Amino acid sequence: MLLGLALLAVAANAAMDARNAGRPVTVSGAVRPLLGVPRALTEQPRRLPAADRLLWRAGVVTVPVAAVLSTLVIPFGGHVVADLSVGVVWFNAMEVLTWAGLWLAGWGPNAAFSLVGGYRFIAQGLAYELPLMFALISVATGAESLRTSDIAAAQDGLWYAVWMPFAFVVYLAGVLAFAFLGPFAYPAGRDVADGVLGETTGVDRLLLQAGRWLWLAAGAAMAVPLFLGGGAGPGLPGWAWSLVKTLLVLGLLVGAVRRLPMVRADRYVELAWVVLLPLSVLQALVPALVQLNR
Repeated sequence: MLLGLALLAVAANAAMDARNAGRPVTVSGAVRPLLGVPRALTEQPRRLPAADRLLWRAGVVTVPVAAVLSTLVIPFGGHVVADLSVGVVWFNAMEVLTWAGLWLAGWGPNAAFSLVGGYRFIAQGLAYELPLMFALISVATGAESLRTSDIAAAQDGLWYAVWMPFAFVVYLAGVLAFAFLGPFAYPAGRDVADGVLGETTGVDRLLLQAGRWLWLAAGAAMAVPLFLGGGAGPGLPGWAWSLVKTLLVLGLLVGAVRRLPMVRADRYVELAWVVLLPLSVLQALVPALVQLNR
């Protein structure tokens, strides 16, 4: 399912590209990015002098693998692969593992631009991670549990997105940031020849690009139990509501990828530490005070 959501996001992004360029939106145009997959699988990898192939390959593989592992704790229509008591921590740990993957992907080639891209992701991570963690703390505090299924069940009657809107917005920004897409594509910026992606070719580039969109899909799916009540809803089975809500969040994120300008990491660090972090702490206090007054 995660792969299907990621492919759908890629197709929607390609369709928006065509519309913005004034071309007609067709099915063939939407799936054009997927037609490059066979070519990527047969393309010869780029060989650079003094590159650390082991670290490079480890970093490239880590990004999509971490995205897939993050979905183990996401309930879908009442079913979850691993209903861990620390599901929120597991998701956040897999996201942080992406830091290591992107850093190794930037360091391993022993090339200037890819290294700059790796440093950019670390700087971006230092900006978005603390507000994101407080957004996760907010919902966990509201449900008095770190289990994702408990958090979804605790929203009976009122979604956390309604009475914790700032945490929801910060979470969505965090999803775009750890997927390094849209306004947070700075680690793969064109001004540094695609940064962490610049020296990758063939299967390596395919894995990194797949990892970006898998993380976007995983983040959209995780938003449903955290902020949108999970599979709860009238008339439809739980799995159908989970799917509908995930698609809506994914559509919102893809729209943000296409419409929001890229933000330099240093500018976002200032915004995150001066504005977002204090407000995220205040947001986390709201469910804490509610629980204390019960």
